[in-house]
Amino acid sequence: MELIPNLPNDIARECLIRVSYDQFVTLFSICKGWKTEIEMPEFLHLRKATCHGQKLVVMAQARVDLDWKQGVQKGCSVKPVYGLSLLEPDTGNWVDLPQVPDEFPDGLPYFCQIVAVGYDLVVMGGLDPVTWEVSSSVFVFNFLTLKWRRGADMPGVRRSMFGCASGDARMVYVAGGHDDEKNALRSALAYDVAKDEWIPLPDMAEERDECKGVFHHGKFLVVGGYCTDMQGKFEKSAEVFDIPMWRWDHLQDDFLKATTCPRTCISGDDMGMYMICKGDVVALKDAWQVIAKLPGDVCKIAYMTTWQDKLLAIGSSRFDEPHNAYVLNLKKSEWTKLEIPEKYSGHVQSGCYLEI
Repeated sequence: MELIPNLPNDIARECLIRVSYDQFVTLFSICKGWKTEIEMPEFLHLRKATCHGQKLVVMAQARVDLDWKQGVQKGCSVKPVYGLSLLEPDTGNWVDLPQVPDEFPDGLPYFCQIVAVGYDLVVMGGLDPVTWEVSSSVFVFNFLTLKWRRGADMPGVRRSMFGCASGDARMVYVAGGHDDEKNALRSALAYDVAKDEWIPLPDMAEERDECKGVFHHGKFLVVGGYCTDMQGKFEKSAEVFDIPMWRWDHLQDDFLKATTCPRTCISGDDMGMYMICKGDVVALKDAWQVIAKLPGDVCKIAYMTTWQDKLLAIGSSRFDEPHNAYVLNLKKSEWTKLEIPEKYSGHVQSGCYLEI
């Protein structure tokens, strides 16, 4: 069938790939053929290949109530309420994503994890902001329909502070964290987003609480963390899950440059890895090396991600200050400050990058 009457389909696709992601739901309501075309994996690949993909950063971010701001400055304690913020780094636009319907009236769970899988955004785990009970909930937001759906809860023990990552259009990998008794965990799981099913993985060799999950070189890498007996004393080691072989391999004891929290550790498009260490941006190629000094007004780093030759750092000069954002050109080692509307200057607890 013709996607657009009297136009070759190749030309019609050139039109469709230029439509903004937030208008896909409108196209769906106009033409079933457009809906079928956009839902095909090849459509997303074509958008990216032709540089029409939209770069998005989604964050679980504390809402800034401008009416309360003066009170906060005077020392009043205001409990943070977290929602989902979306940044388009190419345009500098910030917007709110829809709230999870009928869930979390007091905001997203504290320390929940956010992972992008194809057109889906997966929000999982965390602590109830009222009761502080561990949540095993999973919610999935689809960028094509702009709607939420409830996913299957994480099975097994209720875990928090786990590492997770996704590197394909289907699976989320989860490992480590701790249970209700603060026992660090070795267990790991995989969540098939399309099937809404959880799959057990073999246990890791070591317990890893507050570890960081990174998808790197086609493998699920679990970095740092600590065991039950070493509460808060982070290790430098890492383990890697070989997906085709379905097994864990020990990477190395001194994978990290220092015994530090690994939450800023990320994988880059250049196949390198990056993180913050003692106020510096460091990169791992053959060995960790400093590539840039972190700007002073983001020295209390909250979140970091990369795309292409760019690195985004969000943080503040102090823990009680509004957040700032900078983009580092990885080729030139030059920082550019992003303007943040006051509404989006709240603390960022987690996030993910995706291209649609």
